[in-house]
Amino acid sequence: MLGAASLVLGVFVMVLFGAWIVGRVRGWLFGSSDRRESYERHREAQKREPPVDLGDVERVAVEEFTEHHTGELQAVTKVEGFVVFVEDLPRGLEVGDVIEVEILSFNRGHTSATARYRGRG
Repeated sequence: MLGAASLVLGVFVMVLFGAWIVGRVRGWLFGSSDRRESYERHREAQKREPPVDLGDVERVAVEEFTEHHTGELQAVTKVEGFVVFVEDLPRGLEVGDVIEVEILSFNRGHTSATARYRGRG
């Protein structure tokens, strides 16, 4: 009896896994145009040089806020479409505020940077 139950459970798990794989492939092949466009923009960003260098000071507008994996709040900004995450934010900043930041580092693929808040722009 235990053997039959194990076989049924195994078949059920395989069917679920197969359905998951088919869903992933279909989602990739037939996904939304927004997802494809986002992927293409990401691929293009990987090919170009960042428009900033380490130590550069830039004036940028806050586009949104995000929470870093450490729990710290970061501002998301852009320089010529290049994403810059800003740390050490003061209280009271809002989306649309113009701030001055200093570029500290790049991510591994140089597709985004981390910067430190220096003041209001």
